[in-house]
Amino acid sequence: MRTHYPRTAHLPWSPGATSDDVRVSGPSALAGREVVVTEKLDGENTTLYADGLHARSLDSAHHPSRAWVKGLQSRIGSGIPAGRRVCGENVYARHSLAYEDLDSWFYGFSVWDGDHCLDWDRTVRFLRRLGVPSPRVLWRGVYDERALRRLRIDTTRQEGYVVRTVAGFEREDFGRYVAKWVRGGHVRTDTHWMYAPVVPNGLGPTAPLWSAASGSEPDVPGLLGALGLGPEPAAG
Repeated sequence: MRTHYPRTAHLPWSPGATSDDVRVSGPSALAGREVVVTEKLDGENTTLYADGLHARSLDSAHHPSRAWVKGLQSRIGSGIPAGRRVCGENVYARHSLAYEDLDSWFYGFSVWDGDHCLDWDRTVRFLRRLGVPSPRVLWRGVYDERALRRLRIDTTRQEGYVVRTVAGFEREDFGRYVAKWVRGGHVRTDTHWMYAPVVPNGLGPTAPLWSAASGSEPDVPGLLGALGLGPEPAAG
């Protein structure tokens, strides 16, 4: 069964919230709970299953920026059990931020078993077995609004952050246990990315490792370089 990803509410101090966005209101349900804060990537929300994928819209049509992630799904789909789904960010195409050092063009941020979202540590382990990286962790601990407000985000390179409980939760509690902070004016292009030429984001030196782990044809020079086994530089 295909399931769309829920809308993530903005934290009260998120400058990127618009009149159409949902905001967290009242006392935070995160209070007293261990949370993990991860970087929010500027891409397209995408869900992978054993037998297919879709963007946020269940009937999302073909787009050139989705070709690579379709290839990824074809490689790792057999590792996704029936009833499970992997939700993440397709960052193949440049949107309003340009990335030059990505581990992959797809980052997973949650794994669902039916209507249950797995806890964060199980999520990361499951994703690693598939060869899928997770977003960078910026902070982890018992929810502390002051600590979150002190996080320094480079808005020229980062879209924001997402906070969620380390523990798993049910879909009906998503709005209570997941929230985001998004930079102001995060859409800074005149033409929507879907109607502009596709410009791939840049991959970093560890990308060949993740690519091979996901079942792609090994990039031997890239793998050697990632492992520090590349050719010695020529003597000057």
